[in-house]
Amino acid sequence: MKGNKFIREEDVDAKSVKRKSILSFIVFFIMLFLGFATWKWINNQPTEQGALKPLRKMLDVNEKIFSTVFDSTKLAKEYPLSAAAKNVRFNGYEGIRDSIEEINWRLNVIRNNGDTLKISLEELKKLPKKEIIFDFKCIEGWNQITHWAGVPLKDFMKHYHLGTESMKKYVGLETPDKGYYVGIDMPSALHPQTILCYEMNGKALPLKQGFPLRLIIPVKYGVKHIKRIGTLFFSDQKPADYWAERGYDYYTGH
Repeated sequence: MKGNKFIREEDVDAKSVKRKSILSFIVFFIMLFLGFATWKWINNQPTEQGALKPLRKMLDVNEKIFSTVFDSTKLAKEYPLSAAAKNVRFNGYEGIRDSIEEINWRLNVIRNNGDTLKISLEELKKLPKKEIIFDFKCIEGWNQITHWAGVPLKDFMKHYHLGTESMKKYVGLETPDKGYYVGIDMPSALHPQTILCYEMNGKALPLKQGFPLRLIIPVKYGVKHIKRIGTLFFSDQKPADYWAERGYDYYTGH
Protein backbone atom coordinates (compact mmCIF):
# COMPACT_ATOMS: atom_id res chain seq x y z
CA MET A 1 0.00 0.00 0.00
CA LYS A 2 1.36 3.39 -0.98
CA GLY A 3 2.96 5.38 1.89
CA ASN A 4 2.51 2.51 4.34
CA LYS A 5 4.34 -0.62 5.08
CA PHE A 6 2.44 -3.84 4.83
CA ILE A 7 1.99 -5.33 8.38
CA ARG A 8 1.63 -9.05 8.42
CA GLU A 9 -1.04 -10.68 10.63
CA GLU A 10 1.63 -12.96 12.07
CA ASP A 11 3.59 -9.94 13.36
CA VAL A 12 0.48 -8.55 15.12
CA ASP A 13 -0.21 -11.92 16.75
CA ALA A 14 3.39 -12.26 17.91
CA LYS A 15 3.37 -8.81 19.51
CA SER A 16 0.03 -9.53 21.22
CA VAL A 17 1.31 -12.79 22.64
CA LYS A 18 4.46 -11.10 23.88
CA ARG A 19 2.47 -8.36 25.66
CA LYS A 20 0.15 -10.93 27.26
CA SER A 21 3.11 -13.04 28.36
CA ILE A 22 4.85 -10.07 29.98
CA LEU A 23 1.61 -9.06 31.70
CA SER A 24 1.08 -12.63 32.95
CA PHE A 25 4.59 -12.75 34.42
CA ILE A 26 4.06 -9.39 36.14
CA VAL A 27 0.75 -10.56 37.66
CA PHE A 28 2.34 -13.87 38.69
CA PHE A 29 5.22 -12.19 40.53
CA ILE A 30 2.87 -9.68 42.19
CA MET A 31 0.67 -12.52 43.44
CA LEU A 32 3.74 -14.47 44.53
CA PHE A 33 4.99 -11.46 46.50
CA LEU A 34 1.57 -10.86 48.08
CA GLY A 35 1.27 -14.53 49.00
CA PHE A 36 4.73 -14.53 50.60
CA ALA A 37 3.99 -11.27 52.44
CA THR A 38 0.69 -12.68 53.73
CA TRP A 39 2.40 -15.89 54.85
CA LYS A 40 5.05 -13.87 56.70
CA TRP A 41 2.40 -11.68 58.32
CA ILE A 42 0.34 -14.67 59.50
CA ASN A 43 3.38 -16.40 60.95
CA ASN A 44 4.35 -13.27 62.87
CA GLN A 45 0.95 -13.03 64.57
CA PRO A 46 0.43 -14.11 68.18
CA THR A 47 -1.18 -17.45 68.96
CA GLU A 48 -4.67 -17.85 70.34
CA GLN A 49 -5.77 -21.22 71.77
CA GLY A 50 -2.87 -23.02 70.16
CA ALA A 51 -3.33 -21.55 66.67
CA LEU A 52 -2.04 -18.40 65.02
CA LYS A 53 -4.62 -15.70 65.66
CA PRO A 54 -5.81 -15.24 62.03
CA LEU A 55 -6.26 -19.00 61.66
CA ARG A 56 -8.14 -19.23 64.96
CA LYS A 57 -10.44 -16.40 63.82
CA MET A 58 -11.17 -18.32 60.63
CA LEU A 59 -11.93 -21.46 62.64
CA ASP A 60 -14.30 -19.39 64.80
CA VAL A 61 -16.09 -18.19 61.66
CA ASN A 62 -16.45 -21.80 60.49
CA GLU A 63 -17.85 -22.72 63.90
CA LYS A 64 -20.49 -19.99 63.70
CA ILE A 65 -21.54 -21.19 60.26
CA PHE A 66 -21.75 -24.87 61.25
CA SER A 67 -23.51 -24.17 64.56
CA THR A 68 -26.07 -21.97 62.80
CA VAL A 69 -27.04 -24.68 60.32
CA PHE A 70 -26.89 -27.53 62.88
CA ASP A 71 -30.15 -29.48 62.96
CA SER A 72 -30.73 -31.54 66.11
CA THR A 73 -33.39 -33.58 64.31
CA LYS A 74 -30.98 -34.76 61.62
CA LEU A 75 -29.61 -38.17 62.57
CA ALA A 76 -26.34 -39.80 61.60
CA LYS A 77 -26.85 -42.83 59.37
CA GLU A 78 -27.13 -46.07 61.33
CA TYR A 79 -26.10 -49.52 60.08
CA PRO A 80 -27.03 -53.18 60.72
CA LEU A 81 -25.11 -55.11 63.36
CA SER A 82 -23.45 -57.20 60.65
CA ALA A 83 -21.63 -54.08 59.37
CA ALA A 84 -19.93 -53.30 62.69
CA ALA A 85 -16.17 -53.84 62.96
CA LYS A 86 -15.02 -56.60 65.31
CA ASN A 87 -11.59 -55.05 65.81
CA VAL A 88 -12.31 -51.44 66.69
CA ARG A 89 -9.57 -48.98 65.97
CA PHE A 90 -8.47 -46.52 68.65
CA ASN A 91 -6.19 -43.49 68.90
CA GLY A 92 -4.31 -42.11 71.86
CA TYR A 93 -3.82 -42.96 75.52
CA GLU A 94 -4.17 -39.40 76.85
CA GLY A 95 -6.14 -39.57 80.09
CA ILE A 96 -6.35 -43.39 80.19
CA ARG A 97 -2.77 -44.50 80.77
CA ASP A 98 -3.47 -45.79 84.28
CA SER A 99 -5.69 -48.78 85.06
CA ILE A 100 -8.94 -48.20 86.92
CA GLU A 101 -11.36 -50.32 88.94
CA GLU A 102 -15.09 -49.90 88.46
CA ILE A 103 -15.66 -49.95 92.20
CA ASN A 104 -13.47 -46.85 92.63
CA TRP A 105 -14.93 -44.90 89.71
CA ARG A 106 -17.69 -42.33 89.88
CA LEU A 107 -19.04 -39.89 87.32
CA ASN A 108 -18.82 -36.49 89.00
CA VAL A 109 -21.51 -34.16 87.69
CA ILE A 110 -21.01 -30.58 88.86
CA ARG A 111 -24.31 -28.73 89.04
CA ASN A 112 -24.77 -24.99 88.61
CA ASN A 113 -25.30 -24.52 92.35
CA GLY A 114 -21.93 -26.10 93.10
CA ASP A 115 -23.28 -29.47 94.24
CA THR A 116 -21.65 -32.56 92.79
CA LEU A 117 -23.53 -35.71 91.91
CA LYS A 118 -21.44 -38.87 92.21
CA ILE A 119 -22.91 -41.56 90.00
CA SER A 120 -21.73 -45.17 89.77
CA LEU A 121 -21.73 -47.27 86.63
CA GLU A 122 -24.31 -49.55 88.23
CA GLU A 123 -26.65 -46.57 88.63
CA LEU A 124 -26.13 -45.55 85.01
CA LYS A 125 -26.96 -49.03 83.79
CA LYS A 126 -30.38 -48.83 85.44
CA LEU A 127 -31.39 -46.14 82.94
CA PRO A 128 -32.84 -47.11 79.52
CA LYS A 129 -30.06 -48.25 77.20
CA LYS A 130 -29.60 -47.11 73.61
CA GLU A 131 -27.50 -48.91 71.00
CA ILE A 132 -26.02 -47.18 68.01
CA ILE A 133 -24.07 -48.50 65.03
CA PHE A 134 -22.66 -45.66 62.98
CA ASP A 135 -19.66 -44.59 60.91
CA PHE A 136 -17.10 -43.30 63.42
CA LYS A 137 -15.00 -40.61 61.72
CA CYS A 138 -11.51 -39.51 62.76
CA ILE A 139 -10.08 -36.09 61.98
CA GLU A 140 -7.00 -37.92 60.63
CA GLY A 141 -9.08 -39.15 57.72
CA TRP A 142 -10.04 -42.73 58.59
CA ASN A 143 -13.51 -44.02 59.43
CA GLN A 144 -15.02 -47.26 60.72
CA ILE A 145 -18.52 -48.58 61.36
CA THR A 146 -18.72 -49.36 65.08
CA HIS A 147 -21.26 -50.63 67.62
CA TRP A 148 -21.79 -48.89 70.98
CA ALA A 149 -24.38 -48.78 73.76
CA GLY A 150 -25.14 -46.60 76.75
CA VAL A 151 -27.43 -43.92 78.11
CA PRO A 152 -28.48 -40.98 75.89
CA LEU A 153 -26.97 -37.89 77.51
CA LYS A 154 -30.28 -36.06 77.01
CA ASP A 155 -32.16 -38.75 78.96
CA PHE A 156 -29.44 -38.81 81.63
CA MET A 157 -29.78 -35.07 82.21
CA LYS A 158 -33.55 -35.33 82.39
CA HIS A 159 -33.37 -38.21 84.89
CA TYR A 160 -31.01 -36.31 87.18
CA HIS A 161 -33.04 -33.08 86.93
CA LEU A 162 -30.36 -31.12 85.08
CA GLY A 163 -32.81 -28.93 83.20
CA THR A 164 -31.25 -25.69 84.43
CA GLU A 165 -27.81 -26.96 83.43
CA SER A 166 -29.09 -27.81 79.95
CA MET A 167 -29.73 -24.09 79.39
CA LYS A 168 -25.98 -23.46 79.41
CA LYS A 169 -24.13 -23.16 76.10
CA TYR A 170 -21.52 -25.87 76.68
CA VAL A 171 -20.77 -29.16 78.39
CA GLY A 172 -17.25 -29.82 79.64
CA LEU A 173 -15.89 -33.34 80.19
CA GLU A 174 -12.60 -34.45 81.75
CA THR A 175 -10.86 -37.74 82.45
CA PRO A 176 -10.28 -38.59 86.15
CA ASP A 177 -6.60 -37.62 85.88
CA LYS A 178 -7.40 -34.40 83.93
CA GLY A 179 -5.11 -35.66 81.18
CA TYR A 180 -7.77 -35.28 78.48
CA TYR A 181 -10.69 -32.89 78.29
CA VAL A 182 -13.21 -31.63 75.75
CA GLY A 183 -15.80 -28.90 75.41
CA ILE A 184 -18.99 -29.54 73.45
CA ASP A 185 -21.75 -27.18 72.39
CA MET A 186 -25.01 -27.98 74.17
CA PRO A 187 -27.12 -28.64 71.03
CA SER A 188 -24.67 -31.38 69.97
CA ALA A 189 -24.50 -32.77 73.52
CA LEU A 190 -28.31 -33.06 73.62
CA HIS A 191 -28.51 -34.66 70.18
CA PRO A 192 -30.59 -37.88 70.47
CA GLN A 193 -27.66 -40.05 69.30
CA THR A 194 -25.17 -38.70 71.86
CA ILE A 195 -24.65 -41.33 74.57
CA LEU A 196 -22.71 -41.91 77.77
CA CYS A 197 -21.32 -45.21 76.52
CA TYR A 198 -20.38 -48.25 78.63
CA GLU A 199 -20.51 -51.04 76.03
CA MET A 200 -18.74 -51.82 72.76
CA ASN A 201 -19.84 -54.75 70.60
CA GLY A 202 -22.21 -55.91 73.34
CA LYS A 203 -19.51 -56.10 76.04
CA ALA A 204 -18.03 -53.76 78.65
CA LEU A 205 -15.66 -51.18 77.18
CA PRO A 206 -12.03 -52.32 76.98
CA LEU A 207 -9.58 -50.19 78.99
CA LYS A 208 -8.11 -48.69 75.82
CA GLN A 209 -11.61 -47.72 74.62
CA GLY A 210 -12.39 -45.75 77.76
CA PHE A 211 -13.62 -48.16 80.43
CA PRO A 212 -15.81 -47.65 82.36
CA LEU A 213 -17.54 -44.76 80.55
CA ARG A 214 -16.84 -42.73 77.43
CA LEU A 215 -18.70 -40.33 75.17
CA ILE A 216 -20.08 -41.33 71.79
CA ILE A 217 -21.28 -38.32 69.80
CA PRO A 218 -21.87 -39.20 66.13
CA VAL A 219 -22.24 -35.57 64.99
CA LYS A 220 -18.58 -34.91 65.95
CA TYR A 221 -15.19 -36.24 64.86
CA GLY A 222 -13.37 -38.69 67.09
CA VAL A 223 -11.37 -36.10 69.07
CA LYS A 224 -14.60 -35.17 70.90
CA HIS A 225 -15.45 -38.77 71.86
CA ILE A 226 -13.63 -38.53 75.18
CA LYS A 227 -12.63 -41.84 76.74
CA ARG A 228 -12.98 -42.54 80.51
CA ILE A 229 -15.14 -39.64 81.63
CA GLY A 230 -14.49 -38.58 85.21
CA THR A 231 -16.14 -35.16 85.47
CA LEU A 232 -18.99 -33.49 83.64
CA PHE A 233 -19.88 -29.81 84.08
CA PHE A 234 -21.74 -26.97 82.38
CA SER A 235 -20.73 -23.47 81.29
CA ASP A 236 -21.68 -20.48 79.17
CA GLN A 237 -18.00 -20.07 78.29
CA LYS A 238 -16.07 -22.53 76.16
CA PRO A 239 -14.54 -25.19 78.44
CA ALA A 240 -10.91 -26.12 77.91
CA ASP A 241 -10.42 -28.53 75.01
CA TYR A 242 -7.30 -30.67 74.59
CA TRP A 243 -6.96 -30.49 70.81
CA ALA A 244 -8.33 -26.97 70.40
CA GLU A 245 -5.47 -25.84 72.64
CA ARG A 246 -3.14 -27.47 70.13
CA GLY A 247 -4.50 -25.56 67.16
CA TYR A 248 -7.42 -27.72 66.04
CA ASP A 249 -11.01 -26.67 65.38
CA TYR A 250 -13.06 -26.35 68.59
CA TYR A 251 -16.45 -27.22 67.08
CA THR A 252 -15.18 -30.31 65.19
CA GLY A 253 -18.55 -31.21 63.68
CA HIS A 254 -19.20 -32.92 60.38
